[in-house]
Amino acid sequence: MAPNVLTARLSAGLAVLAWATLALQLALSLRLAADNGRGMAMGVVIYFGFFTILSNGLAALALTLPRLRPASPAGRFFARPGVNTAIAAYLALVGIAYSLLLRRIWNPQGLQLVVDHLLHDAMPLAFLAYWWFAVRKRDVIWSDIPYWLIFPVVYFALTLARGALTGLYPYPFVDAAALGVAQAVINALCVLVGLFVIAAALVGLGRWQARDD
Repeated sequence: MAPNVLTARLSAGLAVLAWATLALQLALSLRLAADNGRGMAMGVVIYFGFFTILSNGLAALALTLPRLRPASPAGRFFARPGVNTAIAAYLALVGIAYSLLLRRIWNPQGLQLVVDHLLHDAMPLAFLAYWWFAVRKRDVIWSDIPYWLIFPVVYFALTLARGALTGLYPYPFVDAAALGVAQAVINALCVLVGLFVIAAALVGLGRWQARDD
């Protein structure tokens, strides 16, 4: 089988896995919201408040749009090596942060446990493998990294603002109500530093892989 055909099939399989996982988590989130007396709208708001969901959603788009709509602005955007590298960095952060900060304090059961592993373990590893084997690294450059940090900076700012209004925080390390605003901001900055290190590592690996291109 030709490498480009194999890559296309693998990316299609990963896209199906990503969308199915996101759909399952949405169903579980809506059920949990209903069990807690919250409406469907609030369940959707809570669902999209997780960096894990947003990062996996970006991966799903990157695996889908360049194949289905390659000539569209969105298709061209998500086909860019720099964009795929940023998404790989976000998902690597998801996996690492979850293992270091959240896995020991969260005990999902049943289907939620399966979805949890898919979101935090399987998809990050699978997308990193896709990035390594299928994404051209020649155009991945160091100066892209500050642009990749804009999304998580905006995410944390909106998370803290939403939490101040609703009292709902997606992660305990940014729970300003429990920790105080200053500590929550410091924790968010530490996560951003970690993301910068991950992004720099990926750029370095990409440049090394592309050295003979």
